[in-house]
Amino acid sequence: MSIKGDPAIEEQKRKGLRVAFAVSVGFSVAVYSGAIVPFLSPLFAAQFLLGSSRPLPFGKTIGAAIVILATGIIMMLLTSLLGDRPVPFLLLLGLTYFSCFLAQSAGKGGAAVFLVLVVAIIVPLLGILNKELAGSILSILVTGVLSGTILMWLAHAIFPEPDGRDFSVDPPLVRPSSPRRALANTIILLVAVVTCLTSDNLTAAAVIPITVASLLGQLDLAASSRTAIGLVVVNLFGGVLASTAYSLLALRPNLLSIFLIVLVVALVLGGRAASRSKDAPLFAGALTIFLILFGLGVSPLPGSAAESFTTRIGYVGVALVYALLFAAILWPRPALRKEATS
Repeated sequence: MSIKGDPAIEEQKRKGLRVAFAVSVGFSVAVYSGAIVPFLSPLFAAQFLLGSSRPLPFGKTIGAAIVILATGIIMMLLTSLLGDRPVPFLLLLGLTYFSCFLAQSAGKGGAAVFLVLVVAIIVPLLGILNKELAGSILSILVTGVLSGTILMWLAHAIFPEPDGRDFSVDPPLVRPSSPRRALANTIILLVAVVTCLTSDNLTAAAVIPITVASLLGQLDLAASSRTAIGLVVVNLFGGVLASTAYSLLALRPNLLSIFLIVLVVALVLGGRAASRSKDAPLFAGALTIFLILFGLGVSPLPGSAAESFTTRIGYVGVALVYALLFAAILWPRPALRKEATS
């Protein structure tokens, strides 16, 4: 049987091309326009595109955008009103994280849950660690959400699915929620956020908590300890790719080089993340790490200089090991045993 004619393979190719197009174009446009957080719109677009082979219905698109923006506004208000009162601020922040992790443990919410987590991490960090950006957070979020949505629709228009054929991925497995696991994940993420909030390194603050949140979401899908180790390795590989990409960019620092570098990486990682295999979330996580690290490398944010790139990969490695270690310690043991034998 010819692989070329396999509907699943053809669907994967189209989805991978959509992701590569949206990520490379979105990233390049963000850099060209001088975006403070250039990885935000391509990250949103990639999450939307990897969630389904069909574009989100208009109603769901608007709903997801409203939820993400509402989260950003709420986080802005919390940061403004309670930023100097750590106890109530962290309690409300933890409640937000707990709600997201509870939805993830039940297999609900899809990509929107992770994007809400990203917003609930970035907004407090920017609002507290960089006062100059505090007033620009809302415009950064609006631009990211709108650009990500436009990229999603544009990618589907250029690389559409065949009419009358539906190759959308299977719906996520809905399972009983695990409040204890969600609470453990909340503690793990909150400690990472607090650690970054008490430092002046904005680069570390952007990388570590998002890496922790990404890995915790992927660990829910891990079937064994070997798979969990594989998650760490593949995510760290995304950091290594970002370092290599930045070194190549230094040889010819222009917008075309950025576009080509991101396009190649997105084709490799996005193509694997678009498959129906069980390791697809690993490569989606690696793409997330790559976008964040490479985005920080070219960002005008303070502390984003090239000499700190090796340090940022170190932060990613520490975040991955930290999340894996404390998940093993804090997660309910019956749940871990059940997953290990499944």
